[in-house]
Amino acid sequence: MENERKDYLKNLVETHGTPGYEERVQAVFRGRIEAVCDSVTTDVMGSVTGVVNSGGAVRIMLDGHSDEIGFLVNYIDDNGYLWFKTSGGWDTEVVVSQRVLVHTADGPIPGVIGKRAIHLMNADDRKKKSEIENLWVDIGAHDKEEAAKHVKVGDPITMDAPFREILGGRAVAKSFDNRVGLFAVSETLRNLGKDLEAAVYGVSAVQEEIGLRGARTAAYAIDPQVGIAIDVTHATDYPDISKKKHGDVVLGGGPVISRGPNINTKVYRRLIEVAEAESIPYQLEADGTGTPTDANVIQTTRGGVATALVSLPLRYMHNPCEMLHLDDLDHLVDLLVAFCRSVKVSDDWTPSI
Repeated sequence: MENERKDYLKNLVETHGTPGYEERVQAVFRGRIEAVCDSVTTDVMGSVTGVVNSGGAVRIMLDGHSDEIGFLVNYIDDNGYLWFKTSGGWDTEVVVSQRVLVHTADGPIPGVIGKRAIHLMNADDRKKKSEIENLWVDIGAHDKEEAAKHVKVGDPITMDAPFREILGGRAVAKSFDNRVGLFAVSETLRNLGKDLEAAVYGVSAVQEEIGLRGARTAAYAIDPQVGIAIDVTHATDYPDISKKKHGDVVLGGGPVISRGPNINTKVYRRLIEVAEAESIPYQLEADGTGTPTDANVIQTTRGGVATALVSLPLRYMHNPCEMLHLDDLDHLVDLLVAFCRSVKVSDDWTPSI
């Protein structure tokens, strides 16, 4: 990956935005696409949409979600500790003792998620799984009065986990789920070029992690003929994962194209065709239901949308140290560009044998 792109990816993942608090992330996304789009708009939910070739006769929606899982301040106790609720799906075992940022009206305040030290537990307590209601954020305040000068109930909390490159062309950070979707959407818009028949709508949707909410309203407004959700999927190339149950997906193997009832067969076939024509590596996964991604709500918008899901392989999802391969992200952009350029007004996306 080129350094300029890498810097943009780093900026995306190190910007903070939990569900309903995505404004800073959206500013980064908007700044990346404004120069290449005919228009860039923000809807009342907060989703941002940029359009390339707005006069095109067929509308393609490319969707990535901007929010990351996090927490909300729920209560400040007399000793100045912050008790919190989750916003999105967390494994509490990865939450304990993490550095966090509490995002206040005056800016971020650093803290740590506290838990009783193992030395102070009895044998039974040591065997118990941590529960959110037994964890707190310590910002160093002496008491409730000092904490309340800075923090309000409802302030969002995110992990303080910066972007780091590691061996093998890989990188780790918080919120690759799903800032990689925003990266792919923006870089696709920036590389479409001219002579498109389709109008391409690139969406940075909000509130996916709490119910696919932003994509639902954005898809209704755009009314696309074709919609592609770009998200992450589980790599299964690390210990203690059953490939019989979860499939065979590896870091560095290319983007993952989904199959199943949530996916339009003709869009799937076109993705395969352009990948093979352009020598873009890809992988496959199957899902027998509506997927837990924005593809689910895009497909059933209005009278129905020819929908696909293209994902980036990710280790350790919903973790402060999510891991990806940078080459997969470049290949994902290449695949989306090739697909959008292949779409013609004459294409019929109605399923048929």
